[in-house]
Amino acid sequence: MTNETAAGSLAGRSIFITGGASGLGAALCRALNAAGANIMIADLHEDRAATVAQSLRQGPGQVQSIGCDVGDPESAQRALAAAVEAFGGLDILINNAGTDKTCSVEELEVADWDRVMKTNLSGPFLLSKFALPALKQSGQAQIVNIASTAAKRAWPNASAYHASKWGVLGLSHAMHAELRPLGIKVTAVIAGGMRTPFLLDRFPDIDVETLQDPANVAAAVLSVLTLPRETVIPEIMVLPMRESSWP
Repeated sequence: MTNETAAGSLAGRSIFITGGASGLGAALCRALNAAGANIMIADLHEDRAATVAQSLRQGPGQVQSIGCDVGDPESAQRALAAAVEAFGGLDILINNAGTDKTCSVEELEVADWDRVMKTNLSGPFLLSKFALPALKQSGQAQIVNIASTAAKRAWPNASAYHASKWGVLGLSHAMHAELRPLGIKVTAVIAGGMRTPFLLDRFPDIDVETLQDPANVAAAVLSVLTLPRETVIPEIMVLPMRESSWP
């Protein structure tokens, strides 16, 4: 079954999702598994990834989990190899893992800058690089890079996050240009504020009514992944109706 013959279906396709244990990552796992895909849930917190995997075991596709530090080359390679072995190949990579440090440039520790860049920018590069041999064998390969409205405009006390997400957007467009001749689609997803621990745990006073359900962003990603093969969307923006970080 292909994405041309069954709209909204990913039956039989194998997907590797980073940061899949919570927030948008978990929502992506649920939505894409429900669409029939085999899912490898990769997360720094292996126990949490296993919990999400267990909750999806009754779904139509296979689900496995693995611990993975996306910014560590050896860890990234090992996790991808496990997915290829488990599913017999790889069709889709979703670079979703992300982190942040909220403080001024003056207060920002060099170690925190390095950690944010390692996870948010080096991670998508490493995973994409190491996934390419398997993706080139797919025949219907796609890479989705989760960015943010922070890749389009800036606000105070988020310099590392902005730098990393602007970098992810540039990396994604560069890969789109480079991999398009190989038949590999690359899409950057500019996600607006979501009701996830990433925001709610750090900003307890945030107005949740201005945020969107991460399941809505997952639905948008599903729509991108199930387009006919002749069409690619290099960039998509998904905002809540009351978004405050983008006009």
